[in-house]
Amino acid sequence: MNKRILLTGAGGAIGVHMLAHIMHNTDWFVVCTDSFKTEHKGYYDRIVRVCRNHPEWKERMKVITHDLCAPFTDREIEAIGKIDYVINLASRSDVQNSINDPLPFVRNNTEMMLTMLDFAVKAKPEKFLHFSTDEVYGSAPKDSGGHKEWSPILPSNPYSASKANQESLAIAWWRSFGLPLIITNTMNNFGEMQAPSKFPAMIQQKIERDEVIKVHATKDGQIGTRYYIHSRNAADAVLFILKNVPVVLHSHGEIDRPVRLNIVGDKQVSNLELVQTIGKLMGKEPKYELSYFHEDNPGHDLHYGLNGDELARLGWKSPVPFEESLKNTIEWQQRNLEWMK
Repeated sequence: MNKRILLTGAGGAIGVHMLAHIMHNTDWFVVCTDSFKTEHKGYYDRIVRVCRNHPEWKERMKVITHDLCAPFTDREIEAIGKIDYVINLASRSDVQNSINDPLPFVRNNTEMMLTMLDFAVKAKPEKFLHFSTDEVYGSAPKDSGGHKEWSPILPSNPYSASKANQESLAIAWWRSFGLPLIITNTMNNFGEMQAPSKFPAMIQQKIERDEVIKVHATKDGQIGTRYYIHSRNAADAVLFILKNVPVVLHSHGEIDRPVRLNIVGDKQVSNLELVQTIGKLMGKEPKYELSYFHEDNPGHDLHYGLNGDELARLGWKSPVPFEESLKNTIEWQQRNLEWMK
């Protein structure tokens, strides 16, 4: 059945893979919004690139340039039209930037969320999927199996606090206004066209330039770990959820919760393993040194981890394994070095 989607943050490194995956695998119409501001790392060129070989997609999508820190205008609301599903990706997402200048960062993410909640109350979509992060839970002990859905919220930095705030606002709107909310939490996306400020792309860039890579560690030898996931796999999980997972609305008088699901990569990898794997895929020996970063930067988590058992129980499995996804990404970016600048 044809659906009409509002995808926020469509020019981001995750958003553009979400767009492409929906276009490849459904007959849905997608309304894309992004501010396309450099500091938000949303680039119109990404959308142009994924659509280049698919002129037929023009009939099933439109792009609206809008900064969600301001409400939609009446003209924009008319252009958006009837919406069945909202996929809310738009957020600033750089931890260090949030620490360096926290107030505008947190204001930005809060205002963007309020704009989307106000829009959703008026537009009345069937589902409002809010794409959040594992970092709302704080650091996860290594080899703990990761945080489960509804683990205690314990953000470590202004970025993760702003994402926890977005979730809290969405849950309040779910209870107070009947928002058809689904929250997803995921972690450490990578993929083609990612900004080189993100660690996987940064590794490739530094290996290309024969530069030393700093791998964050503690003085007792612990190296950070992540469940890296390709953005196309994350998009596949979102599409699975929208198609198969019903919304749970608040029942009056009950202490209940909306749907929350973790989207998790298929393999836990240390940051040093990631450096070595990317070097191997590039056919080069990486230069690296351990950096005792966390002692002086307590706002950065050493280990990230989510438990993905619930989504697996519902029937979702990551379609492309980590190693294959990483290989495809490295090869694409070697052919398109302009994205490594």
